[in-house]
Amino acid sequence: MYYQTFKPHSDLETLVKCYWTLEVPAQQNLERQLILPDGCVDMCFILGDNIKRYTSEIDFVIQPREMLLGQITEQFYIEPTGFVNTFAIRFYPYGLVNFIDLPLNELCNKETPLNTLFGNEKAEKLSQKIIQAVSTENRIQIIEKFLLEKLYDKATIDNIVKSTIDIILLSNGSKPLNVILKDDKSKRRQLERNFKKQIGLSPKQLSKAIRLQATLQILLNDTTRTLTDIAYESEYYDQAHFIKDFKEFTGLTPKEFLTDEKMMLSSLLYKSN
Repeated sequence: MYYQTFKPHSDLETLVKCYWTLEVPAQQNLERQLILPDGCVDMCFILGDNIKRYTSEIDFVIQPREMLLGQITEQFYIEPTGFVNTFAIRFYPYGLVNFIDLPLNELCNKETPLNTLFGNEKAEKLSQKIIQAVSTENRIQIIEKFLLEKLYDKATIDNIVKSTIDIILLSNGSKPLNVILKDDKSKRRQLERNFKKQIGLSPKQLSKAIRLQATLQILLNDTTRTLTDIAYESEYYDQAHFIKDFKEFTGLTPKEFLTDEKMMLSSLLYKSN
């Protein structure tokens, strides 16, 4: 697996977390790989062979070759059918709403073809440019020109939503909502009304995804740390609460996560974030 990330243009860095590429040679024994919620939204261009997403143990769908993968609230498995070559844009939780008109909660837990978001003509034109580009740098230039033209120097994210997400990100999801809002009930009503539409998740769901993502990074990047140390650093009540949340999030215990081959892609993505 060869995974790379690239920084966005300064005019987009508050909305776009990174651009990323993933290349995996075709293999005879293809392993399913677990994908976990991370609070972000990805716009993906599949440039290699098709990729399956499993909807049950045996049923699957073929992912669109140009798509938006919306917020996810539970883990799922994907499996390549051959050579993997993907170019993608990872948006911050409040990033995508500045470029599309659809409520983000309508895009959760599924792939949405780009023509649904931008119309057939614009989506096809963009896709062909990305496909025909000769390098990752060229693809980044193409997508940035597209995004900057759509932005029109105007952010549409609600201020209270953005400020809440900023605190969630800064605290790695450990700060309770009532603390963030200082128990202001009017703000809470306004926030909950707009959050799902503009982010696709509830504040609690986003906090949980961000917190587990931060915990996974500690686990993957410092294997000498004990689970108790990691639990307290991530502000869990104790190790038992940490393991319970971790298993709910990944389906595995922390020790199982580190040794399961189906976690290879998730391990690579989280370790590199």
